[in-house]
Amino acid sequence: MSMALGRRLAASLVRAAWPSRPGCGLPRRVLLQYRSVSAAGSSMASGDAQHQAVRLSGTELAKEVRTGLQDEVRQLQTKYPGFQPGLAIVQVGGREDSNVYIRAKVKAASDIGIGARHVQLPRHTTQMQLLQTIQGLNEDPTVHGMIVQLPLDSEHTIDEDKVIEAIDPDKDVDGLHPINAGCLSHGQMRHGHLPCTPWGCIQLIQRSGVEIKGADAVVLGRSKIVGSPMAELLKWHHATVSTCHSRTKDIEEHVRRADILVVGIGRPHFVKGDWVKPGAVVIDCGINAIPDATKKSGHRLLGDVDTEEVSKVASHITPVPGGVGPMTVAMLMQNTVRAAALAVEREHRQSWGLEPLTLTPLSPVPSDIDVSRAQTPRPISELGAAVGLLRSELDLFGQTKAKVALSVLNRLQHRANGRYVVVGGITPTPLGEGKSTTTIGLSQALGAELGRNVFACVRQPSQGPTFGIKGGAAGGGYSQVIPMEEFNLHMTGDIHAITAANNLLAAQLEARMFHESTQTDAALFGRLVPARNGARAFSPIQLGRLRRLGIEKTEPDALTEEEVRRFVRLDIDPETITWQRVIDTNDRFLRRITVGQSDTEKGRTRVCQFDITVASEVMAVLALTTSLRDMRDRLGRCVVASDRAGHPVTADDLGAGGAMTVLMRDAIRPTLMQSLQGTPVFVHAGPFANIAHGNSSVLADKIALKLVGEKGYVVTEAGFGADIGMEKFFNIKCRASGLAPDAAVLVATVRALKMHGGGPAVTAGVPLAPAYTQEDTALVEKGFANLNKQIQNTLKFGVPVVVAINKFSTDTDAELELIQRLSRAAGAADAVICTHFSGGGAGARQLAEAVELACQQPSSFRFLYDLTLPIVDKIRIIARQIYGADDVQLSEQAQAQVERYTRQGFSELPICMAKTHLSLSHDPSWKGAPTGFTLPIRDVRASVGAGFLYPLVGTMSTMPGLPTRPCIYDVDLDLDNGDVQGLF
Repeated sequence: MSMALGRRLAASLVRAAWPSRPGCGLPRRVLLQYRSVSAAGSSMASGDAQHQAVRLSGTELAKEVRTGLQDEVRQLQTKYPGFQPGLAIVQVGGREDSNVYIRAKVKAASDIGIGARHVQLPRHTTQMQLLQTIQGLNEDPTVHGMIVQLPLDSEHTIDEDKVIEAIDPDKDVDGLHPINAGCLSHGQMRHGHLPCTPWGCIQLIQRSGVEIKGADAVVLGRSKIVGSPMAELLKWHHATVSTCHSRTKDIEEHVRRADILVVGIGRPHFVKGDWVKPGAVVIDCGINAIPDATKKSGHRLLGDVDTEEVSKVASHITPVPGGVGPMTVAMLMQNTVRAAALAVEREHRQSWGLEPLTLTPLSPVPSDIDVSRAQTPRPISELGAAVGLLRSELDLFGQTKAKVALSVLNRLQHRANGRYVVVGGITPTPLGEGKSTTTIGLSQALGAELGRNVFACVRQPSQGPTFGIKGGAAGGGYSQVIPMEEFNLHMTGDIHAITAANNLLAAQLEARMFHESTQTDAALFGRLVPARNGARAFSPIQLGRLRRLGIEKTEPDALTEEEVRRFVRLDIDPETITWQRVIDTNDRFLRRITVGQSDTEKGRTRVCQFDITVASEVMAVLALTTSLRDMRDRLGRCVVASDRAGHPVTADDLGAGGAMTVLMRDAIRPTLMQSLQGTPVFVHAGPFANIAHGNSSVLADKIALKLVGEKGYVVTEAGFGADIGMEKFFNIKCRASGLAPDAAVLVATVRALKMHGGGPAVTAGVPLAPAYTQEDTALVEKGFANLNKQIQNTLKFGVPVVVAINKFSTDTDAELELIQRLSRAAGAADAVICTHFSGGGAGARQLAEAVELACQQPSSFRFLYDLTLPIVDKIRIIARQIYGADDVQLSEQAQAQVERYTRQGFSELPICMAKTHLSLSHDPSWKGAPTGFTLPIRDVRASVGAGFLYPLVGTMSTMPGLPTRPCIYDVDLDLDNGDVQGLF
């Protein structure tokens, strides 16, 4: 070795040539004190027989790497409580040499704090079964790194290349996937994972102090695991690299030129001492088992280099064992921790960096469906990935809709929630005031204009209004959910699932009453608990009924005659039945029907009714449930009637709770869609606000709050006016979810205030009177009484209020500024004029900024009433404080139901008032903010599964009817291209 090279080696001791990589945790300094390289060079050049190369201990360096990784894992766990890096090692068969390697990897992982999982498959595993296993691990969010132990010990032929290619490149911690190999080939070493053995070799070379830059490097071998990637790594560290292989001529001459020699060919002692350039650094990747009777194992391990000879010439050499092997495992651990760190950082990133879809508003604004069709949605799989959803958490319904797995909540359980904003409104006209449009416009402004992480959470529309008089519910203009026809028609079938589950229970109710009336106790018992293979057994749901009856026996034959009678006889009182059939259509002639008129029902007729599906308790259960188990429990608790002794009869008593859950198993997952500007939207559940609680699902809100992160926003809509949807949001939905809102938005229009000020009647389908298109500030000021009341109603819950004034083209500046001034004086944090219908998110930018400021105000959220109060007292509090009534008056039927539910133990449920949405009172013709009235309560019903009691105020109907000219006249299909026409 020349003196110049010796000086260069000495100087390089203080350098670190390896580029920094996020999460590496490797030491950045040379950690060993070496002998003088200059002196070593002199002795080697003179042929000093006493010279011995420095041993580069992979064992020592690997230990230091593991120590650094332990610190890094602890830091990650401090930053993200509950987090643990995960490594899966997949093995086919049970080769002992593979088992030894796997045990070493599992131990190293455990020492560092990595959760290692050994997935051992039998030798008869086929290629398809192995690929399915890999796909399952790809989709497992707790697995951050995965390796497949080679060789595969299978009875079947398995293509190893296909196996490697099946691994998610982000989890390919062996660095063998073609994408990772491609990154290395292109010098993109900060991306993907580097192969473990070559990366470990680089660390050992750097440990020697030799500067790789400018050195002549020779790699013996060109395997995909060692040789080829090793040559690439040396090249990108600026060495001049030659690769030798079995076809290379005069291989010794190539080797003699090497300042750095890396050998990995699988031939023991192939490289001899006289092949090696004096002072070279030699990295021996070979490991060959040679029979040796003197060893306990029966063999000894040799490298590809004749260590004894080469040590007399080289400056540094790696031993076998104890050299490259430990570093390979260490780099595997390094890749795993890096993969885990990147994954958890992705999960907790503060900004999605979501690029909005371009919006070019036209004037005048085209029809909603034309606006929707003019936009090209982002593929929903791309949107899901952008907002932090894993591929395994998305179930695609075409290109624009996807169901989202509830497992997201478990994966992100330690992540802080975002800001929670509810959108309500003043008491609306029959035309609606743009609350859904404002919900979407605000979310577009927060996301597309201000760059915040934001989700809108809205209800799924019912086909009743869609084909009736109201039309769709996707928002409108340039603030809507797209594609609007897919949003408004069927979606992912949730409402149909609700209809099926509801009507299954209704059918079982009728059938059970029929069978009890026509059979003896013994016959009923024989059919309910039939003998199979000579033995009887209760089903799990039947055992639950026995326990509720206080019967602890589990063997059918052990029941006494009295216990059999109690078990088989529900003894339902038909006069107490509250469970109705449902259909998702406005059908006025189903408001009162007679069932059982066929001769086969033997004269057992009953007068009943249909409700619209969105009024079903199953819909309310879906909207309020917090998990699949919770939904199963709620469905089982649904009370359908009372027995003749006054005890409640439930869906589980009828044996239907489990079957209903099966029908609802897909519906429980929220549906991901997007707004016109590409911001994410969850569409889930759709209870009406006037006859149910009127809010989208708790689950959608909870998942969205985790996905947006601590600095993000979730905008959720409450149906109709704040006296209905928002009051129920606070008192019912927030109790079920445990969430507290940060701010509330009240949507108001000049048109609605004029109506409340005494303007002419507003009727759907009839042109507006001139009073609504001409300036009249006096009428606006008088009608402000309604908006003032809704502001005060919201403030009662301790939540800051922002008024969103949805501007129409006929509104004047004087009218709009008056509303702003009056709203601020009434206690609103701000009142903002919005043009999101015509301008998209840009038209709601000031609203978004006002909402951000409101969310920064201290919130002292509180409920309106204590659940332990008597039922009538809770009804009275809502009537007086929210509606402005003096008192309530219960009919005899309502009073009887209150007494029944109190006896049955349901008195501590919250109250869900079923009331007209067109007035603060029970009379839709009373506008403004009426006072001094008595609120009539016609009936009280229980949705025990959903978790509330709902008094029926006045003449509320739970089945709408079609008008003279419903929307169906305009809806058709373009038979040439399949497009839906006429939706609005």
